[in-house]
Amino acid sequence: MKLFKLQSLKFMWTLKPPNRTFHGHPKLLASDVHSQYESIRRGKQELPKYFNYASDVLDKWSEIEKAGKRPPNPAFWWVNGKGEEVKWSFEDLGFLSRKVANVLTKDCGLQKGDRLIVILPRIPEWWLVNVACMRAGIVLIPGVSQLSAKDILYRLQVSKATCIITTDKLAPAVDSVASECQFLKTKLMVSKGSREGWLNFTELYKNQAADHSCVKTRIQDPMIIFFTSGTTGSPKMTQHSQGSLGLRPLLSERYWLDLTPSGMIWNTADTGWILTSIASVYDPWVFGSCIFIHNLPQADSAVILSTLCRFPIDALIGAPTLFRMLVQNDLSSYKFMNLKYCMSGGEPLNPEVMEQWKRQTGLEIHEVYGQTEVGIICSTFKGMKIKPGSMGKAAPLYDVQIIDKNANILPPGQQGEIAVRSKPIRPLGFFSEYVDNPKKTAESERGDFYVTGDRGTVDEDGYFKFIGRDDDIIISSGYRIGPFEVESALIEHPAVVETAVVSSPDPLRGEVVKAFVVLSPAFSSSDLKSLTRDLQDHVKKTTAPYKYPRKVEFVQELPKTVTGKIKRNELRNKEWGRM
Repeated sequence: MKLFKLQSLKFMWTLKPPNRTFHGHPKLLASDVHSQYESIRRGKQELPKYFNYASDVLDKWSEIEKAGKRPPNPAFWWVNGKGEEVKWSFEDLGFLSRKVANVLTKDCGLQKGDRLIVILPRIPEWWLVNVACMRAGIVLIPGVSQLSAKDILYRLQVSKATCIITTDKLAPAVDSVASECQFLKTKLMVSKGSREGWLNFTELYKNQAADHSCVKTRIQDPMIIFFTSGTTGSPKMTQHSQGSLGLRPLLSERYWLDLTPSGMIWNTADTGWILTSIASVYDPWVFGSCIFIHNLPQADSAVILSTLCRFPIDALIGAPTLFRMLVQNDLSSYKFMNLKYCMSGGEPLNPEVMEQWKRQTGLEIHEVYGQTEVGIICSTFKGMKIKPGSMGKAAPLYDVQIIDKNANILPPGQQGEIAVRSKPIRPLGFFSEYVDNPKKTAESERGDFYVTGDRGTVDEDGYFKFIGRDDDIIISSGYRIGPFEVESALIEHPAVVETAVVSSPDPLRGEVVKAFVVLSPAFSSSDLKSLTRDLQDHVKKTTAPYKYPRKVEFVQELPKTVTGKIKRNELRNKEWGRM
């Protein structure tokens, strides 16, 4: 597979990205880690053969910090709302992550290229494991904390992960399936207690030495694998490299975040999402900024608004659900300490919510559009005119187009599929492959383009607008939910003969899961309200709870094609009033 070389770099910069204004201090910008990549950005030098985010970015900021050339701003700031607080400098982050790297390599016996699954909530250990894996060359596989035992079993089996790190809450679920996972050798638990068969992560890393040497990694070496849902079949393993996640933000400059070493960003996404890896690890730390994290076990608008008033957070990013929830409050009673920049991603944001937020806070919401496979595709950059209903312009390094079914580029205003040019040379920022699935990897391209599966339009000014999914994926509160996973869970219930799952509009979440269910004759006379609750509880226990159908409709039959395929688009159109 070709990498992003000098020639394509020159080509991509001809796309004329919008003018931008740098908001940092000139001396800091001149001395930060970006400066060494200036010749690559200008097309005068090819990409480096070797790159490691921990040594080439984080350790560089530690050196800048020690030299007194960075503001006295923490690199990481965590709170839990109960009085506990963690603050790390880049030097602290380096010291602690080296200890964790030694735990993984010495206590767990992991080697470069081994795979490790981490399922942790928003706690500091998640960030230490991320950086430690970079240092050791271990491939990280993050998972959302709501995964069920069945979800964990699938991920352990197909990934062939040799180690898992989670909390005492999920340890029983892991133990219930561990005997079926032949590659799993080590289990680490982040807990104050102990459990048979598990190593205590906290005790091990506190007692480990901090003299770890970072491994040498090539730019194309795998760094992280995300499980992403599809319309058919089980979730796919989407693999990213040191280059696609780590080096990319060094070359795409400050466009979608535009942070500085004195800045602080708070991203409220779950730790299993690529958005957290991008917005709470790689991109902010490239700029030497502080990553702020609130444990936030539940999405509580009062807690979120209070946090924005108490801490000097200047950038906030979350799913549209966050802003839909916040505008339900009287925002005039809150005075944000330092908030200047708000971003929304994961699904389209309603223009009326943007208007309400601006009216009550004076702040714009900048939309961001991306996918697990390719990261940020479009965004409304700082200083750019905001067009309500638009998700902005193409991200740097990407040539984004609207194409038809034959991969022909469509003119402005004409609806088609949103696509990113992938040939003749695959851009930096793209996923490497769907692991062990060359067929799906090949199917992700059409002609010279990577196809997103989303439909949209672009106007004369280069602003893209999202129309809807070209497939059946459901995006609810930012979570990508494949209907097949929910249908598989429902069909296990004895009351269900057949089912089809589609998206349904919801004022808060944008869209939710709705299940159309054909009942078994034995259950036809059941109390439907009670049965609905039973089916919902069944799905919650069978798969991750966020996937359960919030709406259930019982039908006599499902619409099908002549070949017997369920016509989900017909059901979805009915739900959205498009019949």
